[in-house]
Amino acid sequence: MPELPEVETVRAGLARLLPGRRIVAAESDWPKSFPNAPADVQQFLVGAEVLDVRRRAKVLLIGLSSRYSLVIHLKMTGQMVFRDHDVRFGAGHPTPSLVNRLPDSSTRVTIAFADGSRLFFNDQRKFGWMRLLPTAEVMNLDFLRSVGPEPLSANFDWKALRERLMRRRNSTVKATLLDQTVVGGIGNIYADEALWGARVHPAMTVGDLSTRQFHVLYDELVSVLRLAIKKGGSTDRNYVDAEGRMGSYLSFARVFRREGQSCPRCGHIIQKIRVAGRGTHICPHCQKLRSAK
Repeated sequence: MPELPEVETVRAGLARLLPGRRIVAAESDWPKSFPNAPADVQQFLVGAEVLDVRRRAKVLLIGLSSRYSLVIHLKMTGQMVFRDHDVRFGAGHPTPSLVNRLPDSSTRVTIAFADGSRLFFNDQRKFGWMRLLPTAEVMNLDFLRSVGPEPLSANFDWKALRERLMRRRNSTVKATLLDQTVVGGIGNIYADEALWGARVHPAMTVGDLSTRQFHVLYDELVSVLRLAIKKGGSTDRNYVDAEGRMGSYLSFARVFRREGQSCPRCGHIIQKIRVAGRGTHICPHCQKLRSAK
């Protein structure tokens, strides 16, 4: 599933392309991908102008002049593709060539704009969705009400991270980082990277972390997320940005998917284990499983 940097890559691309465009039509071939009443689509989507494109955790929010918003969850294989006469945008999981061959068999929703451009929501596995809701009610959705704070927000610091993680003090630190109700948007790749950077074993219990480890973990988490956004996300599954360039973060990853290779910090061999039911990458020398207190 795309993590915060990948979804932020989608948001940034759409935010440059969509505002000011007026919607003239919307079509869908799969009701679960576009679970909206036809009457609502005609009244609040068709004829509306795009105001902005925002993100909350792993969810995209497209604000409309009708005071409604499109709430989009990409899930496992969702992708957003924009095309007009001069611009080709693909972000999610399409290869660059797909941008020029849409719609195709994975296209679930097509939105047409007055200037002839179109926005495609593709989803091969059909787990993602695009819902039309009153903007004032969007944050009342259960999953948005329960999602934790944004790790890159201005008011989220290492003390806030410690307070959030300590809500699950008896759980492993990796399981807690992956819990979207604790902190929003963190997934497997960036949890592994941040924990390696902080020299914290993923199976360590939250309550055993020292004050210094919380501080360093926060710094590492912010650093890897910002770098990943700068690099356009990971290259996993041909993730591409607004110009059709594949994300390059995994070429800078220190531990994720580098099992069998040397740790860039100490030279020991990186291992892949399982923590919180997920494949987890560690350096057994840098990240020892022990209490820091």
